[in-house]
Amino acid sequence: MAKKISLREFQEYLADRLTTAAHGKASLALLGVQTGNDHWLLNLSDSGEIVPLPQLTPVPLTKKWFSGIANIRGNLYSVADFSALRGGEATPMNASSRLLLIGTKHGSNAALLVTRMLGLKNPDQFSPAPAAANAHAWESERVVDANGQEWKKLNVRALLADPDFMEIGA
Repeated sequence: MAKKISLREFQEYLADRLTTAAHGKASLALLGVQTGNDHWLLNLSDSGEIVPLPQLTPVPLTKKWFSGIANIRGNLYSVADFSALRGGEATPMNASSRLLLIGTKHGSNAALLVTRMLGLKNPDQFSPAPAAANAHAWESERVVDANGQEWKKLNVRALLADPDFMEIGA
C-alpha cells in the first residue's frame, strides 16, 4: 500500500520543488549509454525513447555506419551505428544492444544503435575533464565520474544538424 501523506506535506513538497526549479537548481537527469568502449551521457529531455533492437532493413549504397531502417510501431527510423559513425568497431547486434530514438523531439526519425544502456546518472556525480582537441561539434564536453571513468556528453541537436550525419549516401 502506498504511503499516505497529508495534503499540506504534499503542497510543501511541490512548493519546494518549484522554488528549486525557479532558481535553476533543478537537477537534470542524464542518460548513460555505452557505444563501443566509450561512455556517453545525454540530457534525458533529449534522449528520446529507448527500444530493444528490432529487425533492421539494410539500405544499399549508404555509408558503413548506417545500419538501416527500423519499423517502430509503424514509423520508420533511420538507424546510425554510433560506434561506427565515430570510426570505431561496428556495434554487435545482440540482446543488450538498444536503439535510442533521438530525433523525434527535433522533428527527425533518427535513431542511434548503442552497445548497451547504463541507466540514469546524476550530473552532480561528475567533474569536468579536459576537452579533446579533435572532438566533434556534437560532443559538448567531457566529464569524469568518481571511479575515474571518462564520459562524453552528446549534444543531440548538434548531431542532428551535422551535415556528415545527415548525409548517409556512400
